[in-house]
Amino acid sequence: MDKGIGDLFQEETKYERDRLPGGYLEWSKKPETYKHYPDAPRISLPVPETEGGTSLWEILSRRRSVRDFHSRPLEDRQLSQLLWASQGVTAEQFGYQFRTVPSAGALYPVESYIVVNNVAGIPQGVYHYNVPGHALEQIREGDYRVTIARAALDQKIAYEANVVFAWTAVFDRSKWKYKQRAYRYVYLDAGHIAQTVALAAVALGLGSCQIAALYDEEVNDLLGVDGLEESALYLTVVGNPNT
Repeated sequence: MDKGIGDLFQEETKYERDRLPGGYLEWSKKPETYKHYPDAPRISLPVPETEGGTSLWEILSRRRSVRDFHSRPLEDRQLSQLLWASQGVTAEQFGYQFRTVPSAGALYPVESYIVVNNVAGIPQGVYHYNVPGHALEQIREGDYRVTIARAALDQKIAYEANVVFAWTAVFDRSKWKYKQRAYRYVYLDAGHIAQTVALAAVALGLGSCQIAALYDEEVNDLLGVDGLEESALYLTVVGNPNT
């Protein structure tokens, strides 16, 4: 069988004892850790709860993909918990901020965006999650249910869910250290984040479904990213299950 681009990528980014990338880290060229929208309208989120709740083992046993959602709104406190679970800051030491999820080299290339379809107290629209401020930065206001559903390969669950998480990668954050192998790591990072959101949804009595099938440039256009330096990786829909 002829090798395709995926096969070549896997082969060319392998680590071998006699084939590790050389060089040194140019600290003066290290990309910024956080992305900000300083001129965007900002919505502060409720303080997340970090104690109590259902046991992890029970949550793991109950996790399922949910594709049928009720029309009642999501609460803003629930959205706050989900966002904090996705990438929230858990500690600060020696000038570094640690988060709820691991990241290769603690470089955190993945950015979190959400499309709000039906959340109490938060207008419909497209938002960026400001991690250090635990706040939302509004990129677009309006009803984008049809747009995000079409971008998710025309899957109606993205229309019916209360909120759609959209994760992108700022590739240079990882490439600064890991060169071409960084592309392996950004997808692993996105997977860590999506799993944490899936478990948080169960803990909140919500349902979620992860979506890797997406029209990349349609998601990029909706989020306002260029698709080169920053590009969409993964989606997750979350909502009140219709049970």
